[in-house]
Amino acid sequence: MTYSGGHILLSSQREGQISRFPAWVMLVVPLAAILFQVYVPLFFQFLSFLEMPLLVVVYFALMRRSQVGGLVVGALVGLAQDSLSKNPLGMLGIVNTLVGYFAASVGLRLDVDHPLIRLLLTFFFFLFHQFFYWLMTRALLGQQLAFEVQRTLVLGLLNAVVGVSLFHFLDKLRKAT
Repeated sequence: MTYSGGHILLSSQREGQISRFPAWVMLVVPLAAILFQVYVPLFFQFLSFLEMPLLVVVYFALMRRSQVGGLVVGALVGLAQDSLSKNPLGMLGIVNTLVGYFAASVGLRLDVDHPLIRLLLTFFFFLFHQFFYWLMTRALLGQQLAFEVQRTLVLGLLNAVVGVSLFHFLDKLRKAT
């Protein structure tokens, strides 16, 4: 706490809470999420709704609280995801980069350790991801892709619930290292 010109300024506790992860966690977790996205739906079709790479980007961006870090994680995960999918190279890279940046920006301003906040943010970023991907597909590729609002809301809620569980697991992994 500091005193400046008649105002009491409280230093933000969140500024000192930037999470650091070991290098192997930063490599293995996104790789596992991308491989999950590619291969698990081949065997378990009912899990095809999960956007594990997006959830990982949101988690690392929120917890690292670095906009540049969020950009880098989003871009790398998105481009790796594009390279293993049938999507044009760069589409998910751009969308995940934007998600990473905005999630890190939110992480700087909010206490993102509360499960309800995580649920709401994951839901919001899923919707943002889906909408922006739809927008880019129409604008850049000239393809007519349907945006099903009701289905997107349900899938957003399901991904948010899975995301909160995944974030809890990743928190334990972060604290164990």
